[in-house]
Amino acid sequence: MNRLYPVGIQNFEDLRSRGYIYVDKTSLLYNLVQTGKYYFLSRPRRFGKSLMISTLEAYFQGKKELFKGLAMESLEKDWTVHPVLHMDLNTEKYDTEASLENKLELTLKQWEAEYGYNPDEYSVATRFEGVIRRAAKKTGQKVVILIDEYDKPMLQAISKPELQTEFRNTLKAFYGALKSCDGSIYFAMLTGVTKFSKVSVFSDLNNLRDISMVNQYAEICGISEAELHQYFDEDIHVLADKLGLSFEQTCEQLRVNYDGYHFCYKSVGMYNPFSLLSTFANMQIGS
Repeated sequence: MNRLYPVGIQNFEDLRSRGYIYVDKTSLLYNLVQTGKYYFLSRPRRFGKSLMISTLEAYFQGKKELFKGLAMESLEKDWTVHPVLHMDLNTEKYDTEASLENKLELTLKQWEAEYGYNPDEYSVATRFEGVIRRAAKKTGQKVVILIDEYDKPMLQAISKPELQTEFRNTLKAFYGALKSCDGSIYFAMLTGVTKFSKVSVFSDLNNLRDISMVNQYAEICGISEAELHQYFDEDIHVLADKLGLSFEQTCEQLRVNYDGYHFCYKSVGMYNPFSLLSTFANMQIGS
């Protein structure tokens, strides 16, 4: 059984083109796009948020071939290509004021190289606004904005109140650009591990729909019991043989170790995908 487990792989294109197992979440993503515009999702670390953002990016880039055999293939008829502005705040150590400025600066420069630059835009927020408007104008399609780990800078500065305030003010202005560019935006999704009602970062952006604890999207990240059996039954059999346990005992071991995430009242329990995939890749259960 040569199955490829995407342990730690967060890039949808990489995962699909190299034949890794993908638990199909595309019908939920299609529904998101069809029924709303601005979304926020909070989930724990290593729960598949980055892969979800990457999947949305491939979808909005019209990469139809990557969705072959998935729910999205039959749901989407148009495959309209949109300009995508994708920012991942996960990849930096935020320990000084300059660290956040540098990260935003680098991201903006990459976008400006593609969509043009206006020297009159002096702050990161006005430059972000400018990029959104120019991208829509240049491509003739509204812009998609995907921001992964929006709260990473503030979480890293949690023990330094002054620095956290600086980060909050910078990000509040930066994310505020979304509201002022509403007419140029087709879809926006922000993810993080903390819920934004506690953080005044979004006080200007009161049109975000928080789906973190909405039953309809409880399964958008992670692996449900049904998906565990749909995609991994043969792996559980192999694991059971390795551990000298019955199939049922092995399922119980997996449940005890990795299940138990409930994101709203009476929702199904979700397994942590990183832990589950690591278990099948290593064929051993560990904490």
